[in-house]
Amino acid sequence: MFELGAWSFPVLLLLIFLRMPIGLAMFLAGVGGLWMATGDTSMFMARLKTETFTTFSSYSLSIVPMFLLMGQFATLSGMSTSLFKAAESWLGHRKGGVAMASVGACAGFGAICGSSLATAATMGRVALPELKRYGYSGGFSTATLAAGGTLGILIPPSVILVIYAILTEQNIASLFLAALVPGILAALGYILTISIYVRVNPKAAGTRPPVPMAERFRAMVDVWPVILVFGLVVGGIYLGWFTPTEGASVGAFGTGLIAFFNGTLTWKVFKESIIATAIGTAMIFFIVLGAHLYNGFLALSQVPQTLSEFVLAQGFSPWMILALILIFYLVFGCLMDSLSMILLTIPIFFPVISVLDFGLVDMIGLQSVRLDAAIAQGLDAAPELIRQAQDLLAAGTELTRDQFRELGMRPVTQFQLEDVATTRTAIWFGILVLIVVEVGLITPPVGMNLFIINAMDRETPMVETYKAVMYFVTSDLVRVVILVLFPAITLFLLPL
Repeated sequence: MFELGAWSFPVLLLLIFLRMPIGLAMFLAGVGGLWMATGDTSMFMARLKTETFTTFSSYSLSIVPMFLLMGQFATLSGMSTSLFKAAESWLGHRKGGVAMASVGACAGFGAICGSSLATAATMGRVALPELKRYGYSGGFSTATLAAGGTLGILIPPSVILVIYAILTEQNIASLFLAALVPGILAALGYILTISIYVRVNPKAAGTRPPVPMAERFRAMVDVWPVILVFGLVVGGIYLGWFTPTEGASVGAFGTGLIAFFNGTLTWKVFKESIIATAIGTAMIFFIVLGAHLYNGFLALSQVPQTLSEFVLAQGFSPWMILALILIFYLVFGCLMDSLSMILLTIPIFFPVISVLDFGLVDMIGLQSVRLDAAIAQGLDAAPELIRQAQDLLAAGTELTRDQFRELGMRPVTQFQLEDVATTRTAIWFGILVLIVVEVGLITPPVGMNLFIINAMDRETPMVETYKAVMYFVTSDLVRVVILVLFPAITLFLLPL
């Protein structure tokens, strides 16, 4: 049975490389594997019926069409133009400033879109003419916009993060919050990369005259809808005003309302947005269905469990295992799209990662947080007992069960520690995977963002875009290393 599951993976890759749609390839691999494993059709026919219903009736997945519709309305409402003009008014006069403004606008648009391809395509239409107007080279312009587009799936809200949360049963709001700082770091890293590039290649970027201060502030006023929608959606989800699905609905309604008042949301455009959302949702849902069927076959063949046991038996350190997995994503990200990579590999790699100890939380740290929370809520205990407990924790000594009882608190158990550690590992790993998958969108030979932007500028040879984009790929790799070495950058906003 295990051999059958193991052989299914190269067969699946062969189907993908033969240009079969990834959803259909996983569907056939799953159905064919179940048929060969059981010897009759009743097993996979029954699973096909149940998986189809449970997949398409899932309340959690209803967030996907809402975020896609939100992105459609955001594209139509003129928000992308307002964002670019505001960023350009503040940065455009600097060397490489228009390219920096493009990245800043991509980051802002990604905060209300959630799709890298849509972000790249939308900002390409807005920023590419301006970059050419001020003398930016074709390769540098297209590479900048392709890299900036990747911010669409990293800065929350993100459709890919929603899929990851559903696959690993993690909290969507926590993943959105964890992605915020890495997303800001990505934008700052790209701006720094642009600054380095224009110094190495001074002829690649022109200059534009500075904008009067009054006009800069006027441009900032025009981006208030973006700030409003982002704050309402992400802030509302985190503050508990509504669930992620409700937040996506609020965001879609808000962006649609803005597009309507801007005069861009006609009845024809509205119908086109609904149809585009339906097509995008159907594509994602079919990929999810194929992944569920294939992963069900893998579970039956015990591939993830056997792989996890094998890796742990080798005695590799958790950090080496993580590094090997991230390298795998970087390599295959050059050949597959991000959603397919997540759906295909997470069910295999996540069981391995979830049992590893990366030291992201210890008992003393967890006890300190729980004690501080109890004190903030008005802990009814003698001041000297509280002070003594704080001193012990500060000195690196764990509190005993009896000491917790004296304080009138429930003890922090080993089970709770393991649960918190597993959750934080899952969230940290999810952000790392998202970043390395994002790198695949701009890595030759199959960087989807590169093809989208290059299609808008037929005069620029693809090889020129490839050369310039490697600067941004280097920035991404440096950021991955930093986030691996310092997990607190990703997790410090999350409560224990």
